[in-house]
Amino acid sequence: MKIFRFRGGVHPEGNKDPTACHPIARLPLPKQLFIPLQQHIGEPAAPEVNVGERVLKGQRLARHQGSVSAPVHAPTSGTVVAIGDHTAPHPSGLPVQTVTLEPDGEERWIDTDPVADPFALSPAEIAVRVRDAGIVGLGGAAFPAAVKLDAGTRHDIHTLIINGGECEPYLSCDDRLMREGAGFVIEGVRLIARGLGTRLTCIAIEDNKPEALAAMSAAAAPHPEIKVLRVPSRYPMGSEKQLVRTVTGLEIPAGRLSAEIGVSVHNVGTALAVCRALRFAKPLVSRVVTVGGGAIRQPRNIVVPMGTPVSDLIDFCGGFTEQPTRILMGGPMMGQILPALDVPVVKGTSGIIALTAAEAHEASQRACLHCGRCVDVCPVGLVPLDLAARIRAGRIDDAADLGMSDCLSCGCCSYVCPAHIPLAHLFNFAKGEITNRREAQRKAEETRKLAEARQQRLAAQAAAKAAARKSVTSETEQ
Repeated sequence: MKIFRFRGGVHPEGNKDPTACHPIARLPLPKQLFIPLQQHIGEPAAPEVNVGERVLKGQRLARHQGSVSAPVHAPTSGTVVAIGDHTAPHPSGLPVQTVTLEPDGEERWIDTDPVADPFALSPAEIAVRVRDAGIVGLGGAAFPAAVKLDAGTRHDIHTLIINGGECEPYLSCDDRLMREGAGFVIEGVRLIARGLGTRLTCIAIEDNKPEALAAMSAAAAPHPEIKVLRVPSRYPMGSEKQLVRTVTGLEIPAGRLSAEIGVSVHNVGTALAVCRALRFAKPLVSRVVTVGGGAIRQPRNIVVPMGTPVSDLIDFCGGFTEQPTRILMGGPMMGQILPALDVPVVKGTSGIIALTAAEAHEASQRACLHCGRCVDVCPVGLVPLDLAARIRAGRIDDAADLGMSDCLSCGCCSYVCPAHIPLAHLFNFAKGEITNRREAQRKAEETRKLAEARQQRLAAQAAAKAAARKSVTSETEQ
């Protein structure tokens, strides 16, 4: 197949070998699991267990709410000891509703009812089972997978793209998954394709993963409808818009979804989770996480139960060689700085990266040099220096008019800036401000509507009372 080139991008140092060269290890059960009910884009799950209740592994702890949501399941058997706020894996450090589970060490599963032939399921049945298993995009976005599968009923999805790029530096969890579980990944890919009704499936893997390319090519060989594609190592290849452009040559218009142009994109980890859900009736209760960075003594990839505190992962990897300058959840380009080590691993946690001062490349910020490097590397064709100038001047609406909503928050502009201006941070701040303004405007509009409705009720009541008084007066006069 022909490979197309996307605009911009950078070539950061990979630093993947320290973790990619070791087989996936399994983390022992922690003393407590802190399972947030918001582990996905959309509405948080609603709890359906009580404090003191004993649960089995795979049992549903919270049900999905609304059309964009996902249920949450018990990562092991044990006792629910609390339901309440706990620090979220987010830079804000704000608490979110969390189920605290104390494992009993028995790892007892709920009774499951696997399907003899998952390929005999209809697309609608596949989507329902994926939803009930709590599967979300495991590349980091954590968008409920069933919602993407449902898009096949509204759009003609002609191409399924499986994202095996893993373009973020340091991360290698997808690489190891493809090497060690290629057969299961391919089965999950085929089930996703059946759920969408696609005619062509492409598995895109960056050329810096030769072992994964070989393993996936061998596993896909009996299925001619699946093409394993070797794509260039260029960040942000793993971003949906850039991957679609590379594989198909198609552009996703601003503000539109890939499904609207007939393409659906899923991560290789998501495909493996779909295979487990449909072949073995196992919900999503654990995932592979890369623990790396120069400050980690024994970097590796680990299978981790959801809700495990980050501190347990670091201890399992031998602790720190030195005090890290920065600890990230995710990769160094788009990952979020962790507020503390007691935050839990969630479905979207692809990595825990502890960077040394030398790796973080922290330097003093200077005035913009107007060199234009940020413009050259922006994958969506924005002018970051103009956006930053307007945001710093408080003209956030002007920045929005220049297309800031199209920003991927990929960090390419920050990476190449010789003045060390935190451009991506500025854009994320501004997007947050715009969201807050819209929410405030929505609330104000709701308040206005409620006030108008109240006035109408009061007017109606006053009119009814006046009519009643008039009726009584009329009867008295008669």
